[in-house]
Amino acid sequence: MSEMALVGCMFGGLLLLIFAGFHIYVALGLVTVGGVWAFSGSFDLAMTLLSTTLVEALREYVFAVIPLFVLMGEFLARSGAAKDLYQVMNKAFRKLPGRLAVATVAGNTVFAAAVGVSIASAATFTRIAYPEMKQQGYNDSVSLGCIAGSACLGMLIPPSTLLIIYGMLTEMSIGKLFAAALIPGLALATLFAIYVMGLAVFKPELLGEGKRGETNNKEDKQLTHVEYIGGLGTISVIFLVLGGIWFGWFTPTEAAGFGALLGFLLAMVKGLKKNEIVEAILHTGRISAPLLILLIFGSFYGRLLAFGGVIDLVDSVISGWGLTPAMLLVVMVCVWFIMGMFIDSNSIILLSIPIFAPIAIAAGYEPLQFAIIAILAIEAGILTPPLGLCVYTVKAALDDPKVTLGQIFLGAAPYWIMLLILIILLVQVPAVTGYLPSIM
Repeated sequence: MSEMALVGCMFGGLLLLIFAGFHIYVALGLVTVGGVWAFSGSFDLAMTLLSTTLVEALREYVFAVIPLFVLMGEFLARSGAAKDLYQVMNKAFRKLPGRLAVATVAGNTVFAAAVGVSIASAATFTRIAYPEMKQQGYNDSVSLGCIAGSACLGMLIPPSTLLIIYGMLTEMSIGKLFAAALIPGLALATLFAIYVMGLAVFKPELLGEGKRGETNNKEDKQLTHVEYIGGLGTISVIFLVLGGIWFGWFTPTEAAGFGALLGFLLAMVKGLKKNEIVEAILHTGRISAPLLILLIFGSFYGRLLAFGGVIDLVDSVISGWGLTPAMLLVVMVCVWFIMGMFIDSNSIILLSIPIFAPIAIAAGYEPLQFAIIAILAIEAGILTPPLGLCVYTVKAALDDPKVTLGQIFLGAAPYWIMLLILIILLVQVPAVTGYLPSIM
């Protein structure tokens, strides 16, 4: 059998196993063992490569980054700091049009940085922000679209789980990836905020405001000291963690440990109970263990691609199509959108990045530039109908059966467009992603 036929069988088998309902790491493991066996003719070599990958992965110091950042997010989420953060942001933006929506974007920006997972942000802010918006007369589609759209910031604003996985797969510096994502992440959050303020000015009825932008909100309640501690404490934790990486005080792994400690201390101040602390630790394990298993089998899959010369083979085939770098990127983005309709973001990275990243870099894209573009495209994928995962999460977290998925998708569409606008900007101006890493 020719190499091209083997590659076709490998990818076909992988897709078949995924659609048959096998977990992604099982599919990756079976296909990789079968692929190495087919390329080398030795089953023993395939099993040796698997065992070597497992041992090396378990000894990797950087693997502690994910559970520690997840634990930090768990402490902050369970302590009620997310609600405090939202209330502080709402107070800070009280003079802005559409302030509840702006507070949602701002709160999601900080909270997404704390938890590093978009789905967690979407579920949390649906429960916190939506009732407030509903009470103030916000249109359901606008309010829920704002929550789903701004939750996507969790994938880009560091410390992001996707950025960590990307760095591990490509052996890039996680600190530099965090730095590269910071400006695009803040720019995207600013773009979201400008959009909702513009909507409040030109269509105030959609955001519960009068014709002249005069808010119908009740008189602001005074925040308690505990709420200020929770909200400002969350912001401080993020700044200390990212600042520690930025100024070279910590490695990303050490920063994750420091962040988990700060999150624990803030949770204690907020009065988190012993059983809630135990549950936060257990839930961290439930979230982290599947991710680490995925990473191990993703590394195994990456070794197959290198061992069998698959990347070079795919590169030669794509080169034969005569695509320009821009057309090549469009093809990759379309593939990510399609994959986003069926599988989660972590699996998309594990399946596509080992192939796409070397090809894109060979086509002239800077490694950091391509990394952030990839994360943005995958972000857009979880808002893309018919199976946008972030939209489904918002719907699942709602206690309102009258709201339809179509309404949420419609409200999230402008945020999807803004994600694409930022992708185009980063393609045209690669210095946006390269500036901060260059001065670290």
